[in-house]
Amino acid sequence: MKLHPKLALGLAVLAMALLPAMAGAVSYQPEYHPEHPPHPTTAPKGHAYGYWCKGESKKHVKGVKGTAFSRCVQAHKRAANQPSLTARQACKGTSKKHTAHGDKGTAFSRCVKSVAQQRKEEAAVVTGSAVV
Repeated sequence: MKLHPKLALGLAVLAMALLPAMAGAVSYQPEYHPEHPPHPTTAPKGHAYGYWCKGESKKHVKGVKGTAFSRCVQAHKRAANQPSLTARQACKGTSKKHTAHGDKGTAFSRCVKSVAQQRKEEAAVVTGSAVV
């Protein structure tokens, strides 16, 4: 056998040996689209006002009526049942004092922000269902 055919045969064998290794290096990952996301991305339907108050403390403080969580839930209930109230009026019972725990804002500012978000999502649901 001459040198040229031996070289071609050697390269062909080498290419056949490397082909499966190269194919394994590039793995195919199909896209995964579950039917239901693991966590709700929008607010729950109905009267689940606690959804908006997830970060509030449920610990009782001596001399203060209710917990921060319960006051937040009450504010969201007021906001949902009385649309004429502003977010500030609905959250009037929450504290305006900064805590030393490093929380962002005050309980009042977090309440106002979450009531505004609640109303925004409720409006989106109403307009979204009217289109359907």
